[in-house]
Amino acid sequence: MPYHRKDDLPESVRKHLPSHALDIYLKAFNSAWDEYSDPGSRRGDESREAVAHKVAWAAVKQQYRKEGDRWVRRSG
Repeated sequence: MPYHRKDDLPESVRKHLPSHALDIYLKAFNSAWDEYSDPGSRRGDESREAVAHKVAWAAVKQQYRKEGDRWVRRSG
């Protein structure tokens, strides 16, 4: 299910990512939710939700990196 607001994201995501990273996650998740609606467009038997979460984390990792237990913006 797509998320409408950052507050709607799973707690496991909300409590770890800074606000800007949550924006990225939300947008990427919702985009992937739409893109991978057809089971034939997904690898293996992964659920639509699992794929959307993977895409969202990948999008966050393009701009953020984990430093200890915190996510920090990549420089450069």
